[in-house]
Amino acid sequence: MRVGLYFGSFNPIHNGHLIIANHVAENCAVDAVWFIVSPHNPLKESQSLLNEYHRLHLIKLAIKDCTKLHASDIEFHLPRPSYTIDTLTYLSEKFPQHQFSIIIGSDSFQNIHRWKNYKQLVSDYSFIVYNRPSFTITETYGAKLQILDAPMLDISATFIRQQIKAGKSIRFLCPDVVSDYIQANRYYLS
Repeated sequence: MRVGLYFGSFNPIHNGHLIIANHVAENCAVDAVWFIVSPHNPLKESQSLLNEYHRLHLIKLAIKDCTKLHASDIEFHLPRPSYTIDTLTYLSEKFPQHQFSIIIGSDSFQNIHRWKNYKQLVSDYSFIVYNRPSFTITETYGAKLQILDAPMLDISATFIRQQIKAGKSIRFLCPDVVSDYIQANRYYLS
């Protein structure tokens, strides 16, 4: 099976994430897209992170009826902080029958040279890169790339958390089931 791996904090999952994942699942050479929930991104602050199991549950709620989209807790069981190369090495050993590709924005791909063992990543795995405004790929680092123009929404999880803290609605930014669950459980208020 060909699997696109979409790594992120998903803090929280929002419609922008879902549009990209669905676009990749429907328009790229993959059989499934796995959301790889990162307990802690080594390049980001962790203070504002909702518990990883809560974030995973929100993704499962959001993709409940989507047969090509799956949520994964694989990084919850690996040493922290989570590094993409370590996760891919583990997944490749556990699922040798699968071919893995990394789904990444062009903004993040521009920093790939800062990632742990990036040379091994670009030699061993292919990348599905969705274009972000003002971040044109000029250096491929020898990676096998599929560059696509996915529909983009200018939504950030940071903005959603700020809206929640300010007591404002996040309706239409996240699926209703996610928004309702966040509100019912009072996530991101403190």
